[in-house]
Amino acid sequence: MLRWLILALFIVALAQPRLTKSETTVKASGVDIAVALDLSGSMEMPDFVVNNQRIDRLDMAKIVLSQFIDMRPNDRIGLVAFGGRAYIASPLTLDHDFLQENVARLRLHLIEDNTALGSGLATAVNRLRDLKSKSKIVILMTDGANNAGNIAPLDAANAARTLGVKVYTVGVGNDEVARQMRRPDLLPDEDTLRKIADTTGGKYYRADNAERFRQIYAEIDKLEKTEAVVSKYTEFKELFPWFVAGGLALLLIEIVLGQTVFRRLP
Repeated sequence: MLRWLILALFIVALAQPRLTKSETTVKASGVDIAVALDLSGSMEMPDFVVNNQRIDRLDMAKIVLSQFIDMRPNDRIGLVAFGGRAYIASPLTLDHDFLQENVARLRLHLIEDNTALGSGLATAVNRLRDLKSKSKIVILMTDGANNAGNIAPLDAANAARTLGVKVYTVGVGNDEVARQMRRPDLLPDEDTLRKIADTTGGKYYRADNAERFRQIYAEIDKLEKTEAVVSKYTEFKELFPWFVAGGLALLLIEIVLGQTVFRRLP
């Protein structure tokens, strides 16, 4: 009889019973944002000044992106990083602490030091494709021209328009510093970035100094607002450990009793 009871407890444990603890109300704005950030080698250029200290393009981009995330607590935001290829640095999430950790982890030279602009945009758009949102946008930040990948930037822009995704493009870099270094290749392809934005109904911005960079994100924040909706998330307490513990306890009792007067004779 004990063995049948033990088996029953283990079967219940395998079913993973749960006890509802509470409900948490989370406000979601209905705006889904995928940020595509350039990690090509040229983002190492220190042509921004913050607190009288020079910092590189990537660090400047991470600072303003982190501030933007803080301004949009009710948006699902995801992160795509791209160089010679694109990869998902963070899925779209309302867990902005997790998102900020992934932003902080971004480093240069993690991937090929080219600029697969089309691939980066296409990957970001693909993250938004199947979502039912009031508004779907991509923020594309780059300091160069497309020179890698197998997707043309304007093809990715046309796909974004078809899917109802608006793209805000941000060209990163200071003209004066690039001229001093005689490196025009260290500046963004503004013509392509404008065409991407125009194709999708977005807007092109040029971030050539720290203050302008901050203003750009503040403007995007004002443009992309919508009414909040409420989603409910239920928290559960797992009960299976109790059933496993009970089954193990009864198994031990069955073994002990088997050595006493309850021992089964052949």
